[in-house]
Amino acid sequence: MLQLLAFLVEKLSLLSNFKLFESSWSDAEEKECPAQRGPPRPLQRGDLLEVPRTLFTHYGIYLGDNKVAHLIPDILPVFTNETKLISSVITNKRLILGCIYRCATVRVDTLEDFAYGSNILVNRMDKMMKKPALNNEDVAKRAEKLIGAIRYSLLWNNCEHFVTYCRYGSAASRQTEKFCECLKSIIRDQRSVIATGLLGMISIVCFGMAPSTTLPTVLIPFTLWMAG
Repeated sequence: MLQLLAFLVEKLSLLSNFKLFESSWSDAEEKECPAQRGPPRPLQRGDLLEVPRTLFTHYGIYLGDNKVAHLIPDILPVFTNETKLISSVITNKRLILGCIYRCATVRVDTLEDFAYGSNILVNRMDKMMKKPALNNEDVAKRAEKLIGAIRYSLLWNNCEHFVTYCRYGSAASRQTEKFCECLKSIIRDQRSVIATGLLGMISIVCFGMAPSTTLPTVLIPFTLWMAG
């Protein structure tokens, strides 16, 4: 099962090259931010970096000397404290198990390893956040203090929460907000009730009348109908 999940992650990473999973809200934000003319300025310690991934955007804090601190799911710190082993490249299996067991690490990687071949956007979030950015040195020191194993949550404590806490003083995630808004729209759509009801009826026909099929068939559409 784990090998299948790793295989799917690898295939989705290939699809990301065709930008099939880029959300429309990120495109809108890019239009709001005027393109910079001339050569990009050199990175400064404390800069907030972001790079596109398959289904989301990954964030980190630049520490200087071509090093980036970023939060990433990883199961290995649960089993060992060996720094050299933990600092090795995180495989898809390590990442998936970290997500499942809600374990992560704030680690320091080179700028190239962090970007993983993608373009890097610098401090773009400064124009979107209500709070002003802290002093760059304070931002870098906050990130350095959090280096090590940390509790992980895909929605409530991810890489975006890490960088916004370091740079703006409070953790927030626009990706989580957009996901929740999308989930609300699905729940409020009455077609979801019909779809779940039909799937429930199909499961009853295929597997027979049983609590494991009948109760979800009744409760899930009813819950969606009440929530909508």
